[in-house]
Parts: sequence; structure tokens; C-alpha cells
Amino acid sequence: MAEERSRNFIEQMIDKDLAEGVYDHVCTRFPPEPNGYLHIGHAKSILLNYGLAKEYGGKFNMRFDDTNPTKEKIEFVESIKADIEWLGADFEDRLFFASDYFDQMYEGAIKLINKGKAYVSTLSADEIKEYRGTLTEPGKNDPGRDRSVEENLKLFEEMKSGKVEDGAMVLRAKIDMTSPNMNMRDPVIYRVAHMTHHNTGDKWCIYPMYDYAHPIEDAVEGITNSICTLEFEDHRPLYDWVLIELGYKETPEQAPKQTEFAKLYLTNVVTGKRYIKKLVEEGIVDGWDDPRLVSIAALRRRGFTPESIRMFVELCGVSKANSSTDYAMLEYCIREDLKIKRPRMMVALDPVKLVIDNYPEGQTEMLEVPNNLENEELGTRQVPFGRELYIDREDFMEEPPKKYFRLFPGNEVRLMSAYFVTCTGCVKDENGKVIEVHCTYDPETKSGSGFTGRKVKGTIHWVPAKEAVKVECRLYENIVDEEKGVYNKEDGSLNLNPNSLTVLTECMAEPELLKAKPYDSFQFVRQGFFCLDCKDSKPEEGKLVFNRIVSLKSSFVLPKSE
Repeated sequence: MAEERSRNFIEQMIDKDLAEGVYDHVCTRFPPEPNGYLHIGHAKSILLNYGLAKEYGGKFNMRFDDTNPTKEKIEFVESIKADIEWLGADFEDRLFFASDYFDQMYEGAIKLINKGKAYVSTLSADEIKEYRGTLTEPGKNDPGRDRSVEENLKLFEEMKSGKVEDGAMVLRAKIDMTSPNMNMRDPVIYRVAHMTHHNTGDKWCIYPMYDYAHPIEDAVEGITNSICTLEFEDHRPLYDWVLIELGYKETPEQAPKQTEFAKLYLTNVVTGKRYIKKLVEEGIVDGWDDPRLVSIAALRRRGFTPESIRMFVELCGVSKANSSTDYAMLEYCIREDLKIKRPRMMVALDPVKLVIDNYPEGQTEMLEVPNNLENEELGTRQVPFGRELYIDREDFMEEPPKKYFRLFPGNEVRLMSAYFVTCTGCVKDENGKVIEVHCTYDPETKSGSGFTGRKVKGTIHWVPAKEAVKVECRLYENIVDEEKGVYNKEDGSLNLNPNSLTVLTECMAEPELLKAKPYDSFQFVRQGFFCLDCKDSKPEEGKLVFNRIVSLKSSFVLPKSE
């Protein structure tokens, strides 16, 4: 019987709430702001919210928190939708925008003014900050705090009708300027911004602040559990204040309930939108989906699978304590996912010609090659074999060290799924570089023939020269210098690794790879897992560009569960 996994603290809370009748169903949401591409940390939030809804037979909403038109773009909206659908978080027909509720938010603001719970301030942003006080000193009241309801309604109408310049007035909640929680010291809930909104056009020139808008969105949609990251823990009293004052609930214990969990931090990666934007604008990466980044689009383009991301998020777990996870664990997950699923193909990344001198000239035979020795269900393929082949340059050495079992003069190896060959020598160019390796083969040693006459210690892969397909392979390392850390302590800039991308343009692959389509992935024998690039490949023209997803081996060991 399988061991039952322990339930995380959010599941325990939901179990208790359902048992006590706090709510009778579960509805969660993922609420990104469309001001950039999502990254691996967002994947945890997406899968957590979707997973809880699925676990409890509830609903999962997709909602864009588009309350700040200064930074939002349709490009980001479309990329986020694509990411969520790719991860398998099905929001069905429940796609919403915060801007769908601007009318309710405006009506809520009027209600707060009428209750004496909101007022218009003419202080500047710097003055508001100064009036807020500090963690050790209370704030002081805004000069406009005691305006009459009528005056506040009049000024707020002027803000709405476009008569007020950006920054000249704001609407503040009237709570407590002496509160030990800075978020409760009369937070700004509306500001003036004469901007065209991607969804509402020029209908509005006032926009709600996130801390005011978010709880209203949750309440209107019937969200039961507003799950967010730890930095919002101090914002929870304001979340509840808005909902209670507007009549959406009576006590903080009722739904919607905000619950915080620890973010997913990956070591030595760049996730900050401002830094990625800079990398894109300076041409250091070729977009938000550059395979060296950890945006979800970049991971997808590099060749990571939804299953590997889900495995990774599950291994990270859900907790209240912040911690960092090694990128090697993400690589472990993609290896585990692909090693049984994907065919193993033969590609020479740094090819050198191998000539079998005693193989009949002009002859080609088709050899049966298993697609994956660990998974017979993937079947076999036919690979042409002839007198001239390509092998990887590292598979031949004139003067090998001890325990080198590949090709060197006088040594015999097996060509994978083919024959035994014995190296007889090599040919060099005028610079001393090996341009051809020569050998002879033993026709009695054909793979699958039952030959047991002798054994060899080395097996190398090969590509038929006549039918070989030239492909480009891109090898990736971390975009930051891991020894120095992500950020330069002196000026906050990124410590970039100048060797984060190696492009190999003369790789030779077996012809089967001509069938590959963008996002198709393979294990290249002894080289790692590779994915056909979706952006730069043109399969219809025979141009194939492969991204190395991950190498085959790692020192990472999965921690044992206690």
C-alpha cells in the first residue's frame, strides 16, 4: 500500500474550514499582473492554486490584475495565458480581468467615502511617505483627513472626470495613522493616471491600487482561498478591512481568506523583471524566452516539460519558511521525465570522418537500432550504414591515457548497433589536426547476430556520412557567474557568465532527425537531452537548431524523505 503523503498547512486549513462550514466549496485563482513574462516561481503558485481546486473538486480562475496601465501589455497577457495552458492548469471558461470590475471598485470607493472611511488627499507622494512615519514612530494625519463627505465626493468626482493632473490627488482609506502595521496607515486606494488601458481604453483616468482592488476581485468572483506569497502577510489586515467595510464579509475568518506561503527561490538565477528587461534590451539574450532564462516560456523553449515542472514544484513542497532550491533539482526532474520517454539518437557534435577501409565501396545497409534500451515500447528505427561515417572527435585519440576505451591505433570498439571496428590510423591536415580516422571492420560481429567470439570495452555512436544531416546545437551554461553570485554587490548589476552560450554549427546527425518538429526532444547519445528550437529552426527548409536541455549526468542526489 502506498504511503500517504503528509498534508501541507494550506490543505489542513481547508480541511478544517470545510468541516466547520466556513465555506462549502473551494475556489482559487492565479492573479498575475501582465507586466512581464512569468518565471519558475510563478509556476509554483499556478500549480498550487490549480492543484487545490482540483483536489477539492472546486474551481480555478485565471485573472489578470491589470490595475496599472503604465506597465501592462497585450504581449504579456498572451504569454501568460500560453504558459498557464502549457502547465495544464485548466481555467476552463473562467478568464477574468481586474478591469472587469472597475465599476464595482469605483462604487466601493464611493461607499467608503460616504461611510467616512475614505478621503481625498492633495499631498505629494513624497509627503504621504513622510507623513506615514516609521516602524518605530507613528504617522501623522493628512491635512485632508477631516474633509467632509460632500467635499470628498466632489473632489473624487473631479479626479474621475479628468480635471485633476496625475499625482495631484489620491484617494486614501481612513484607517489608523498610529497602527504598528504600516499598511494600515491610511493607504492610497485610488490614483490619477491619464493612460489608455489595454482593456478599457480611455474610459477611466483613475485606477485602483492593488491592495484595494485585489480583495474586491476575489469577493466578486467568489474566491474562497486567496493564496499569495509571504511578502503579503502584512497586507492581510488591509485585505480583510476592505472586504468587511464594503460588506463582502463580516469577520476575517470568513471567505475570501488570504493565506500566505513561501516563494520558490532558485539559486543563481535571474528572475527580476527589470533585470531580464535590461538583458533583452541590450541584446544579451534574444528575448524573454531565451533558453538561458527561467521564465516559463524560456524553459518551454529550452525543452522542459510540464511534467518536469510539476515534479519539481511537488518536490519543493509548500511551507511558511523561505528557502532556496538548487537549480540542479530542476535538472534532475527533467532527466527523470525524459529518460524513459524519449528516443536516443546519434549525433556527432564535433564530427570527424571515420573510414572503414575494408567495407565495400558504394554499399549501404539498413541497421535496426533500438530507440530506447530502457523502454522497448518506443520500438526501433532503421539507420543507414556505409563505408564512411562520422564519429565525435573525442572518441579518437592517437595517444590515449589509461582507461580510455574508445578508438586509438590498434584498439577495437563496437560501433553502436553495428559492427566491431579496429583503428588502423588517422590522416591529419597541414596543421596537425585529425581529419580522418581509419579502421577495419569484422563482418562477423554484426549487432543482433548472436556473435559471442570476443568482447570489447568501448562502444561509440556514429552517423552515416552520406545521409548525415548538418544541424546546429546550442549548449547552455548558467547566464550568471555562479562563483560571484547573481548580483554585483557594488552597483547591483548582474555578474554575467561570458560563456553561457556555445553554438556548434557543424554537428552531424542521423537522418531520422529530419522528422523533428519544434519542441520535440531527444536524448543525443552520450551528449544530453536536446530539444528542437521553436524560434530559429525551419524544418521545412532543413534548418534544424537544437537546444541542449540538460546534460546526462549530475552530482545532484534527491534528498531522502524523513
